[in-house]
Amino acid sequence: MLDYNIPAHYYVIGVFGTLAAYVFIPYLTDPHGLRRNTIAGPKLAALSNVGSPTLHPGGQKPGKVVRIAPNHISIADPKALEVVYAHGNGTLKTEFYDAFVSIRPGLFNTRDRAAHTRKRKLVSHIFSQQNVLLFEPHVRRHVRAFCAQWDMRCARATAGELPDAHNGKSWFDVLPHFNFLAFDIIGDLAFGLLSAEVKYVPAVQVLNDRGDYSASMGVLPMWIRPIMKYVPWFSRGNTAVQCLAGMAIAAVERRLKFGLPDEPLEEEEEIDEKLSKGKKRTDLLEKLMQGKDENGAPMGREELTAEALTQLIAGSDTTSNSLSSSCAIAYYLAANPECQRKLQAELDKNLKPVISSPPSTSQSGIPPLPPSDVAARFADVKSLSYLQACVNEGLRLHSTSGIGLPRLFRRDQLSNQEIWGDDANDYRPERWFEREVGKEFNPFSFGPRACVGRNLASMELLIIIASVFHRYEFELSQPNQKLYTREGFLRKPLECVLGVKRRDINLP
Repeated sequence: MLDYNIPAHYYVIGVFGTLAAYVFIPYLTDPHGLRRNTIAGPKLAALSNVGSPTLHPGGQKPGKVVRIAPNHISIADPKALEVVYAHGNGTLKTEFYDAFVSIRPGLFNTRDRAAHTRKRKLVSHIFSQQNVLLFEPHVRRHVRAFCAQWDMRCARATAGELPDAHNGKSWFDVLPHFNFLAFDIIGDLAFGLLSAEVKYVPAVQVLNDRGDYSASMGVLPMWIRPIMKYVPWFSRGNTAVQCLAGMAIAAVERRLKFGLPDEPLEEEEEIDEKLSKGKKRTDLLEKLMQGKDENGAPMGREELTAEALTQLIAGSDTTSNSLSSSCAIAYYLAANPECQRKLQAELDKNLKPVISSPPSTSQSGIPPLPPSDVAARFADVKSLSYLQACVNEGLRLHSTSGIGLPRLFRRDQLSNQEIWGDDANDYRPERWFEREVGKEFNPFSFGPRACVGRNLASMELLIIIASVFHRYEFELSQPNQKLYTREGFLRKPLECVLGVKRRDINLP
């Protein structure tokens, strides 16, 4: 008769033996040829996907190609862009991106090359420079609302009514304000007046939960993902996925039933009649509904909903992170007062001051919008060289993506002194006037999978940075204050406490 009373330590040995085989067999067989090709990197990178605290011990860079996991290499060479990103290179997105699918695959997460080509043709026209100009009035309106809130805060700080006020400044974490601004803009553009639908939903937190969930789920094997979504931490993220999908479904159904919202723009926000063709309101959802494939067929309801959700998530995530780059730019300019003064001098020279009185601190509720000219016009700021240099330097130091996405080129920009010089870690906008910048700077990626909304994101960044720095001045809360970030799917600051006050140059 067999004895099934196996000693407990045998189970322990079996578990650890299985784990050891899982780790060491791939190392010994070297299926990817990384060890045979002597690709350098941290010692544990050949054995484990657990990240190393530093890729360059002692600050020394081992080379342009670095192994950071058993099957993952990081490339810091602009010449590799064509190989990794360009059309016809044969590289595809991996199963990582399946974790970002909720309703059905969209432009961002589809892995099929033919499907992506079709979707890009349907969507890319929406973000042409001509169409992006149609969205400018909506961006500027939200910037005015943003400034109205900050005007009230600054007025109350000057009056000594805020507990965080001293030296005439209001000291607060500016990061959530930029996040809310990003969501207001993309929510309006993606669905039209979305704020009315989400006032009871912590929408920004839901987006963050969804991003964390999808990125974490993406690194797991496909077979375990259906199980892991019921684990408590993952279940919260799964709830966020369902919440966002519900928002998209409701918005599309409302648009199909009732059509475009009747929202005439204010007289001073009218746009070129040749561009608008008589319409006073347009948004991304309206443009998606107008899209046709090569056979002249529009998107079906499910595909339309999936693409609308893609624009909300991609737009809010990348735009808010670009705007968290705005937050980072505010931090760097506060830490470099001379750069801040140069930028403001350029803005003062090219943007006209607008006469208006500070808001009454006794007023309750939502403060009234300041004059339209408080929000810079894209035509007035798109050619300002120092403004563009400040934005580029912020995007260089504070990249949108926080992890080495499968198939994507991880640009290790912060430590690449060969490209950016000995002061590569410093915020110095002047470097953009000293040399021609080529393929080494790609904040919106490269090739057919590059960010389709880069024209919109660039316009938003220029308008927001110009408007905010024309109107306010910033100061660090501590002389040696650092900007700490959390690196997940996106690279997000944890907080950014700054002193803010209205500039005393007879501005509105």
